[in-house]
Amino acid sequence: MPANRERPTMQDIADRVGVSKALVSLVFRNAQGPSAQTRERVLAAADELGYRVNRAAALMTARRTHLIGVVANISSPFHAELVEDIVAEADANDYEVVLGAVTATHPEAAVVETLLSFRCEALILLGPELTESTLADLAGRVPVVVVGRRTSCPEVDVVRTADGRGIGRVVEHLVELGHRRISHLSGGPGTISADRKAGYTRAMKRHGLSAEIDVIDGDLTESSGIAAAHALLQRPQRPTAVVAANDQSAIGLLDQLMRAGAAVPGDIAVAGYDDSVLAQLAHIDMTTVSQEPRQQAQSAVKAIVDRLDNGRTERLDVVLEPRLVVRHTTG
Repeated sequence: MPANRERPTMQDIADRVGVSKALVSLVFRNAQGPSAQTRERVLAAADELGYRVNRAAALMTARRTHLIGVVANISSPFHAELVEDIVAEADANDYEVVLGAVTATHPEAAVVETLLSFRCEALILLGPELTESTLADLAGRVPVVVVGRRTSCPEVDVVRTADGRGIGRVVEHLVELGHRRISHLSGGPGTISADRKAGYTRAMKRHGLSAEIDVIDGDLTESSGIAAAHALLQRPQRPTAVVAANDQSAIGLLDQLMRAGAAVPGDIAVAGYDDSVLAQLAHIDMTTVSQEPRQQAQSAVKAIVDRLDNGRTERLDVVLEPRLVVRHTTG
């Protein structure tokens, strides 16, 4: 490589191997033409020279990018776990993931457009709150997989767990322990939270506890759980158990109850939903529901690959069975 150049180029590799620059380009694009021996020599020379493919330039000329855009809420530990599994599964299928982070200042719609501008061939949306019409429009542009929520859009693939049944199993577990005053800390107005709230209500009615139904309005954050704990501690008659819409809000609730001196599960039992890494920690040890994130990730990536590589056109709707995980916070 010339001494006055900081970064090696394809021409440097071609000169080292004794082939044309065009042939080197074919090797890096994994195109037909070069023999196996030539590919090996080119790649070895690239390693020796420290050459790195200019990804942006390659994407400008490639017909396919093999990029999957993933839209996730970075404040959610469960989304972070899902993303890790999705990246591993995409890598196993020769795809790469471009992560789009949803924040308070960067909403879902903006994240989606950013990912499409990077020429992502498909999108995996984790727990999206986009409207049905927006999902339908998006599916007209690229293959879309929604993870975690229902949608009636016929062009969108869905991978989720049966949230209503999952919450119902928590209620059943608490009833078996003798609880009757069981409250639900809701996750807000979204589709996922609505399904979990409905699952709680159905389970309470199924066990003859209609008169004890108590929904505490909240959202999916720790601060929501903290606020709920403050409200519950002011009640003259408190519930003996609370089922939260997710682990984050349940952990906020648990933290504030313990700070106030309430015994968990002795005074109030607490359960979450997601089986996040935090819920598994020894000092939290929280009863929750596993959504089988690895299976969701595998199913979501498989749905993308089947559409892009195998030409599948019919809708896919994968519903996984949630799994109750009993730990210390319910006794």
